[in-house]
Amino acid sequence: MEWSTTVLVATVVLVAVTASFPCFLYGAYYIIEQDPVTWDVLMHHLKFIVTGLALTTIPMVTWMIPRLFDQFGGAALVHAFLGLQAYAMLAFAGTGIVRIFKAKRKHDLYHDYDEDVVLDEIGSENFQHWRKRLRLGVFGYVFFWLAAYLVGVVRYVSMYVLA
Repeated sequence: MEWSTTVLVATVVLVAVTASFPCFLYGAYYIIEQDPVTWDVLMHHLKFIVTGLALTTIPMVTWMIPRLFDQFGGAALVHAFLGLQAYAMLAFAGTGIVRIFKAKRKHDLYHDYDEDVVLDEIGSENFQHWRKRLRLGVFGYVFFWLAAYLVGVVRYVSMYVLA
């Protein structure tokens, strides 16, 4: 394999996107294991999630998207479609996150946690609905992210290793 600038950048992108997955896993593990979810817990969780999103999104915006139209076809389209679905699911999850955040903040449950407050009783009658949207969106994001990642790895190997 000859190390041209394109191969070098593609390798850096692959490493960055690969490094995002442990950030997502730890962020998810951390928030699931913490009870109660205080402001400090939420901020610690978000440090890892935002880092993971940056490691995926920055290479996508600066390198993948600008090159997509030069490679329009086959695996590139599948990779782009799956990635787009991942971000759509993230946006879907965001609709739940916003409602949950507002309700918990309104009742000061991030700083002054009260075990007697039942989360389903704050916010609105649809609070459980927003929690389901969050879970479904996060699951969908991870599913489509993994699928896009696998297609991306196959593309990397076929374009830069086997070529």
